[in-house]
Amino acid sequence: MVRVRFAPSPTGNLHIGGGRTALFNWLFSQSNKGKFILRIEDTDQERSKKEFVDEILYSLKWLGFNWDEIYYQSQRFETYRKYADNLLKSGLAYIEKSPEGKEAIIYKVPAKKINIRDLIRGEIEFDSSLIKDQVLIKSDGTPTYNFACVIDDAEMEISHIIRGDDHISNTPKQVLLYEALGFKIPFFAHLPLIMGIDGGRLSKRTGATAISDYRKNGYLSEALLNYLLLLSWSPGGNREIIGIEEAVKLFDIKTVNKTSATFDLKKLDWINNQYLKNADPEKLADELIPLLEDKKLITKEKFDRGNLLDLVKLFQARLPRLNDFVDWADFFFLDEPVMDEAAVKKYLDADNPLLSKAFGLFVQSLDNLEEYEIANIESAFRQLVADLGMEAKQLIHPIRVALTGKTIGPGLFEVIYYLGKERSKKRLLKWVR
Repeated sequence: MVRVRFAPSPTGNLHIGGGRTALFNWLFSQSNKGKFILRIEDTDQERSKKEFVDEILYSLKWLGFNWDEIYYQSQRFETYRKYADNLLKSGLAYIEKSPEGKEAIIYKVPAKKINIRDLIRGEIEFDSSLIKDQVLIKSDGTPTYNFACVIDDAEMEISHIIRGDDHISNTPKQVLLYEALGFKIPFFAHLPLIMGIDGGRLSKRTGATAISDYRKNGYLSEALLNYLLLLSWSPGGNREIIGIEEAVKLFDIKTVNKTSATFDLKKLDWINNQYLKNADPEKLADELIPLLEDKKLITKEKFDRGNLLDLVKLFQARLPRLNDFVDWADFFFLDEPVMDEAAVKKYLDADNPLLSKAFGLFVQSLDNLEEYEIANIESAFRQLVADLGMEAKQLIHPIRVALTGKTIGPGLFEVIYYLGKERSKKRLLKWVR
């Protein structure tokens, strides 16, 4: 049976690189009807923190990865010591004392050629004569990464190790330990690194943010998963939007690209927008309510869910991120819009008598509407600009700024409708001289 593992270290949050590694392991297990094992590698007792464990588990659940088994290395120290003692007894390891008299257990690396067949990169050859003797148990009694990793992978019957190619240098060291301990060597697949848009290593500036931060910043888990899929893998046919269920059917680890992937926030925004367009407005409203409450735009006591759903439908096709709704739609929730001074200067010229007249006449047109509907609002506007001999754009932009404080947004007539007749009139009359 296929058994893969994702083994994060809780010395920090789960970031994009770890998220993609978890995704490809999970996909491989699902596409092969196998098991997805989660192993928390918390042997670094000083740097490992419970809050990081909690964040990692939370992020994996948010992405939709349900693990079949979970292990903590900190609970397995006796197991590692047992195997180290066996290597000592067999003469394959030796004790090295520190100046303080503490003992470390060291593995004697034999000189040999090591060949592995990487499922992504093909044949890779190593010369172990270039590898120094390996510490198994440090002088403080904790196991080293490579030693604990090999024992766990063997005891947990991991069949395929899928990880980033920054681990390639660890592979020959681990192969030697597999052989020394008499374990079956698993298959290896090393994923290419994710680079920033500038060509350098991924940094916070270029996208190396915690997975949980992407949720806080308004990305949908489905969209982030879709984007992570495209980092070194393709469903074919130049497709860029693919659901996770279809990806499970199509995924093949051998078709993963060998070259490094580039993380592009603009591309992620585009994919997120595709998912937001088709998302359930009820679900989006649930996500938005705490964001709007946090910005003091709504309160639980004074809140119209039906109105919010209408606004979600109005904006969702335009949003790159869900959080942008809070900034773009704030004028619907505020008594007075926050004015963009540059927009006011450009479109609301206080010395333009024609603009003042047009605003006043448009307010009258709104007052005269028998039915306050979007189509009627547009008809009244079109008739007004025709009567004044103006081009529509000469009045659309000033009215938009007066009502919203912004130069961009949904269709103007939808804005006027959802803002309501009285609030629209009040905001327009403010600019009538």
